[in-house]
Amino acid sequence: MAEESGLRGKRVLVTGGTRGIGLAVVRRFSQAGATVVASARTEAELPEGVQFVAADSRDPEALVRLAREAERLLGGVDVLVDNVGTSKAHLGGPLSVSDEDWTATLETNLLSAVRLDRELVPGMIERGSGVVVHVTSTVDRFPQPVGADYAASKAALSTYSKTLASAIAGKGVRVNRVSPGLTRTPLVESGLEGMAKKLGIDYETARSAFVETIGGIPLGRLGEPEEIAEVVVFVASDRASYVTGSELIVDGGQLRVV
Repeated sequence: MAEESGLRGKRVLVTGGTRGIGLAVVRRFSQAGATVVASARTEAELPEGVQFVAADSRDPEALVRLAREAERLLGGVDVLVDNVGTSKAHLGGPLSVSDEDWTATLETNLLSAVRLDRELVPGMIERGSGVVVHVTSTVDRFPQPVGADYAASKAALSTYSKTLASAIAGKGVRVNRVSPGLTRTPLVESGLEGMAKKLGIDYETARSAFVETIGGIPLGRLGEPEEIAEVVVFVASDRASYVTGSELIVDGGQLRVV
């Protein structure tokens, strides 16, 4: 598998890399023979050989330090996976989202990627090769009333990603989006648990109700982080060498638009 992917020896930085989709991505790159640095606010158990750098994605100075430390540990960054994200259910609807919530969501879901790209992509351009993967979401085209800030931040990330891809494709650097649908991550599960508590229902009822509000999932289940990770690793590999400026949707058929 490692020989097939062309990822052996590649130097990879994954943000939000200690749980959920990010952790699955870290594990999959490690299995493929890459050298990996994972970043998050707090450390957690990681695969053997994976290095950790603590960073708050909402702090611009922390992201600069993260970029420099990743370059020091790896000797450069060949693949950057901008995965870190946050989401919060606002049961009062879009008008109930405070300025504080808007700022926190945009800082985490959009500006963390913009800032890290700004620090690390120039090195890729100088070397004439590199890959950036932005983990977005299908909600950018199917926003829900309880997550206006999340959907808006992911839509902005998608637009930025496409623009960046077009700007640097001729310099040997590919930029793509991987857009998960509803995935069984700690963030999703905690959100559903919070919704269940506020509405006075059990978790399964809350999950079923939420899936129904998004029109159901044709495959009949939530996605698993490992399924998203496979697509992230594919699009970062040499097997996707002619893919840039694209979006790969991994949602069990949930998004019903052409």
